[in-house]
Amino acid sequence: MELFQNKSNRVHMKKLAIDTCISFIGRTISQSEFRVKNGDTFVKDELYYRLNIRPNKNQTASTFWQTFIQKLIYENECLIIQADDGDLLIADDFTHKEYAVYDDIFSNVVVKGFEFKRTFKQDEVIHLRHSNEKLSPLIDSLFADYGELFGRILAAQKRKNQIRGTVDMDMTSAKTEKEQSKLQEFINKMYKAIETKDVAIVPQQKGIKYEEISANGLVGQSVDEINKVTNGFLDQIAFALGIPVSLLRGDMADVEKQTKNYMFFTIAPLLKKIKDEANVKFFTQKEFLAGQCIDIRKASYQNIFDLATAVDKLISSGVFNGDEIRTETGYDVTGEEVHKKYFITKNYQESSEALKGGENSDSET
Repeated sequence: MELFQNKSNRVHMKKLAIDTCISFIGRTISQSEFRVKNGDTFVKDELYYRLNIRPNKNQTASTFWQTFIQKLIYENECLIIQADDGDLLIADDFTHKEYAVYDDIFSNVVVKGFEFKRTFKQDEVIHLRHSNEKLSPLIDSLFADYGELFGRILAAQKRKNQIRGTVDMDMTSAKTEKEQSKLQEFINKMYKAIETKDVAIVPQQKGIKYEEISANGLVGQSVDEINKVTNGFLDQIAFALGIPVSLLRGDMADVEKQTKNYMFFTIAPLLKKIKDEANVKFFTQKEFLAGQCIDIRKASYQNIFDLATAVDKLISSGVFNGDEIRTETGYDVTGEEVHKKYFITKNYQESSEALKGGENSDSET
């Protein structure tokens, strides 16, 4: 009989916390638009189509980038290669050989069970690292403590209000091994019926007396204690990834402030890494300096109507013109003359000019 159990074997709690946090970031990144910029205009070419619509034959762009982020965060690095037909593929496994002054080499690249026979140089792939250290050892060590605590509380909760029973047996009636085996089989069936059925009928047997004992007097942990441990582990993972806990749980208090912090401190650095890597791999130095680049428009938690008052102030004060505002809000410049001009309303003019304007107005009337 096994008297001791491993209380830390609660893999579902670990998987739930990891999937919840990483998927949260992945869903946010997948809503971004990867725009190809050529000077002052944005173009929609094959590269735009690959990055935003169909990276390869079997994935949409949103699924592709969500998978990319999940692998990047949990495994600390991710490799994207380009097949001969132009498809962008996320490598499941690869061998990375690093050099100091030469391009790194990637070999034994495996994608969905298919291994590429060729090697890839650093300038032929998109390769990113998330941080200096892998996240998985941190999660494993953290989970060892939380998992054991979770298992102990769960076991205590199961013992609380547990129905227990005793069986008095007259062993003189089971003299042979065959009779003892039948007796044990009967006891097993009786316990099974009591455990699984709402109403269990136990036939009276000569030499066997079953008695039920209530355990209402036992003191155990409440279900709230279990939830606290589970939430505590989830909070630690979210903290490690830079996700505000209140935002992850869907709390409405200060949601705009928390979203702003999340987008600035967590999503923006990730997008910056992707943008820098993409610009290096898709454009030469000459092309980049000439104005060709990848610009990522991240998912916005505000619409243009929320920004209307601020936009009006920026234009009416003469700080920005229409095209500059459109660029900052993620829209193409129009090239119209009216959007290239700067306007200053009277309340932003110097007092003497405003007074002069007022005098002219009075004289005209």
